[in-house]
Amino acid sequence: YMKINNLIIISIILISFIVGIYLYPTMPEIMASHWNSQGEVNGYMQKFWGLFIMPIMSVGLFLMFSLIPKIDPMKENIKKFREYFDTFIVILILFLFYIHLLTIFWNMGFKFNMTRFLVPSMGILLFYCGILIEKAKRNWFIGIKTPWTLSNDEVWDKTHKRGGKLFKICGVISFLSILFPNWAIFFTIIPIIFTSLYLFIYSYLEYKKIT
Repeated sequence: YMKINNLIIISIILISFIVGIYLYPTMPEIMASHWNSQGEVNGYMQKFWGLFIMPIMSVGLFLMFSLIPKIDPMKENIKKFREYFDTFIVILILFLFYIHLLTIFWNMGFKFNMTRFLVPSMGILLFYCGILIEKAKRNWFIGIKTPWTLSNDEVWDKTHKRGGKLFKICGVISFLSILFPNWAIFFTIIPIIFTSLYLFIYSYLEYKKIT
């Protein structure tokens, strides 16, 4: 299963580079690369980075995530949810590839509201984060890491069970924000902030109950 996932990831990254190389001669020297909450361009970069920053980031993230299960002091716990972790990496690389393609299409002259196209994919990513969080066992790199979850398996499990549900809800809210494109980015960011703060406090309270 892991080998199949790695093959998929490597294929996506190679396609990203091939697309960038193929389109390089035809793309503008300065490319739109950043959009505000209203989906309007507010940032630019040189053509090389516009075409290759996402593939390069994908390589870096793939290498980093491949290393984590080998160097984590609690790597035996990672094995217990490795299948979900590997699937998360595939989804994340697909997400970056999607952003890569959106950026290219925009700079080829196809004008659209970037936020409207982006937030559904963020919703899917967040929803799967919820699935991964529910399955994650105590480790140093993956999951909701507070001093209290890292100190106790029971606190970890309770926090992640609740956190998984909340991140799934965040994903659904983000996905549905496509109906409100002018506010879509806020429908994504604000629930994540509140969820993170809540889980931080929740993990502390759960720890206090058992100490």
